[in-house]
Amino acid sequence: MRPPPADFIRANAIIAAPSLLPELRLYLATEITPIWQASEDLLAAGNVPPPYWAFAWAGGQALARHVLDNPALVAGKRVLDFGAGSGMVAIAASRAGAAEVIAVEIDHFAAAAIALNAALNGVAIAVELADVIGRSGAAWDVVLVGDLCYEQPLASRMTHWLRELAGAGVTVLLGDPGRSYVPVSGLVEFGRYTVPTSRELEDRETREGVVWRVLAEAPVA
Repeated sequence: MRPPPADFIRANAIIAAPSLLPELRLYLATEITPIWQASEDLLAAGNVPPPYWAFAWAGGQALARHVLDNPALVAGKRVLDFGAGSGMVAIAASRAGAAEVIAVEIDHFAAAAIALNAALNGVAIAVELADVIGRSGAAWDVVLVGDLCYEQPLASRMTHWLRELAGAGVTVLLGDPGRSYVPVSGLVEFGRYTVPTSRELEDRETREGVVWRVLAEAPVA
């Protein structure tokens, strides 16, 4: 039987600050929390999806830091945090003065984590459980994407959609630490941050998180 998501999060994560974002508080997994030690088999037995929401991924941290340090990017604007995970980037956008922030996820546990983390940080974030790839960007001024280029099918679908949004006038920012499927062209670097991590989570002790602006697809000649 699947546990209530909010109860599971409170029982299996601790409240901590991401390494690059000392001003934020999130429910996160660490070496001392049960979820860190849980295998995929144990999670599956409890009907719990992989807890991506429980980690402050390097690309998301870089993007959140950049937004907090450059609030004009989102101030007074309608912002979408796509594949929001913990809601870290959405919270940064709200803190930076966004007029409206929507965090989109397909995982009920992530949606619960976003709500809990928003409350911890005293911000209002709307959460939508949906796959919005392909949707028009008419409702958003800025789309933020943190660390989602780790899987080829998702990255391919997402990149095409993000370029369509950019072509429609939406500002699209992508935070990435060098994942395998980040686009190889059509990006402009906005910022670069060294993000402390751990060898249990990554293959090194730091990652270079780069904030990219995604450009529209070039017209076919």
